[in-house]
Amino acid sequence: MTSRISRRTVTAAALAAGLFALTACSAGSPSGSATTDAGYQSQDGSFTSWAVGDRQGPVSVSGTDYAGAAQDTADWLGDVVVLNTWYAACPPCREEAADLVDIANDYADQGLHVLGINGVDDAGAAESFQRTFDVPYPSIDDRDKAAVAALQGVVPIQATPTTVVLDRQGKVFARIVGMAEGSTLRALVEEALAEDPA
Repeated sequence: MTSRISRRTVTAAALAAGLFALTACSAGSPSGSATTDAGYQSQDGSFTSWAVGDRQGPVSVSGTDYAGAAQDTADWLGDVVVLNTWYAACPPCREEAADLVDIANDYADQGLHVLGINGVDDAGAAESFQRTFDVPYPSIDDRDKAAVAALQGVVPIQATPTTVVLDRQGKVFARIVGMAEGSTLRALVEEALAEDPA
C-alpha cells in the first residue's frame, strides 16, 4: 500500500507536472519498454512514497566513484540518502542537476547524503559533467550494473534519471521516475529528515 506523504508534497508534484514537460532518458531500458528513435522514454516525474510499515529494504548500494574512492550507503545508516541515476548526455539529467546540487548542499549538515549512479559514462565524461554543474557529491561508475541490480529487487529502476530516497534505516522512502523536480524532491527530503530516527 502506497501513500502520498503530505498535501504540500502532492501540491508541489501536481504543479510540477502541470508546468514542466518531463522526459527521461532510456539508458539500458528494461525489456519491453517503448522508446523512440532518439533514445528517450517519456516519463512524468511522478513519485511514490511508502509509509514506514510498507517500506522495503534496507538497500545497500556500493561502488567506486570517479575519483577512485569506495562508496557504500551502508556507511550512512542513520542518515537520509538520495540515490540518483544519471549520465552526461541525458537532457533531463542535466536539467535536474542544479536542483540536486542545491539540495545536497542545503541539507548536508542535517544528515543528507547524495550518491549518483552512472551506468553509461567513462571517467572523462562523468567528471566533465560533475565540473560543469559543480557537483559536491560522489557518483559511482556503475557500468557493471551492480548498483542498479542491488536496487532492482527492492525498487525497480525503470528509466534514467530515477531518484530514490532512503530513510535513516536504509529503507526505500520514495522514488521519482523521470526528472526530479526540485520542489518535489526537496519536500520528500524534508519529510524523510523529519522522521523520528528511532
